[in-house]
Amino acid sequence: MQFEFTKMHGIGNDFVVIDAINQDISLSAEQVRLVADRHFGVGCDQLLLVERPVHAEAEFRYRIYNADGGEVQQCGNGARCFARFVHENGMTDNTTIPVETAAGMIYLKLEDDGQVSVDMGVPSFVPASLPFNADDLDKDDTEYHQLVVNGEKYAIGAVSMGNPHAVLLVDSVDEAPVEKLGAAIESHERFPERVNVGFMEIMDRSRIRLRVFERGAGETLACGTGACAAVAVGIHNSLLDHTVQVELRGGNLTIRWQGGDNTLLMTGPAQTVYKGQMTL
Repeated sequence: MQFEFTKMHGIGNDFVVIDAINQDISLSAEQVRLVADRHFGVGCDQLLLVERPVHAEAEFRYRIYNADGGEVQQCGNGARCFARFVHENGMTDNTTIPVETAAGMIYLKLEDDGQVSVDMGVPSFVPASLPFNADDLDKDDTEYHQLVVNGEKYAIGAVSMGNPHAVLLVDSVDEAPVEKLGAAIESHERFPERVNVGFMEIMDRSRIRLRVFERGAGETLACGTGACAAVAVGIHNSLLDHTVQVELRGGNLTIRWQGGDNTLLMTGPAQTVYKGQMTL
C-alpha cells in the first residue's frame, strides 16, 4: 500500500496527516506505529486521518492515533493542523469548519493572522467522563483529588477535554519529574483508560508554563488539550483569569474560557513542514 502524507506541527507537537477521502487507506495499529517511528518511519507524536463525516452537520471526520497505535478521542494541536490541511489542499473553502471526532463535534476557525482557533467544547469535571475512579473523600475544598503514587500523595485536578487529563500544580516545570511521575500517573489504576498528565506552573493569573506527558506518546513539545485542561483546572479553582497565555516547550497558545457551561476556545499556529509518500 502506497499513500501520500503531509508532515505538520502545532508548536512542536508533530503529526503525519493523511487524506483518507481521496485515498483508499486502512492502517493497523502495527502500521501506525511504523509510520510514527522516528527511525524507521516518518516520525510523529500522532497520526491524523481526514475522513468523510458520518453526520450531516460535519464537513469532515477527524481520527487520531497515538504513536503507540492506539486511537484516541481528541487532540487540540492536531485539530489546528487538520484545519490548515483541508484548507491548503482545497478540500474546503470555508474558514469555519465543523468536524466530528470520537469525542463529539468541534469547530475550527482559520483566523486572518494565520492562526487557528478551535472551539474545544465544555470541560467536564465529572470523574466518570474521563473516566476516573474518584472517591468523594479524596477531594478537598478546591476540588482537587488526592492520588497516591509510589507511596506519595499528590493533589490533581481531573478534567475531560474529550480526552482525560490529570493536572498537577508545580513550583517549577523545569524541575518537575515529568518522565517518571508522568508515566506513573498515566497508567495509574484509578484511570482505567490511562490519562494525559499536565505539570502546571502559574506565573500570574494570565500566564502559565506547562509540560505534558501524553498518554501513549510520552512528553511532547506541546499538547493542545493539555493546555486547555490546565487552564480549565486553574479557572475552575479561581487561580486564573478567563484569558490565559500558555507557554509550552514548543511555543505558546491562548486559552479563553468563561467557566461553567461555556465552551473553551484555543488559539494557536499550525505549520506544514513537507509532503511525501510512503509504502507499507
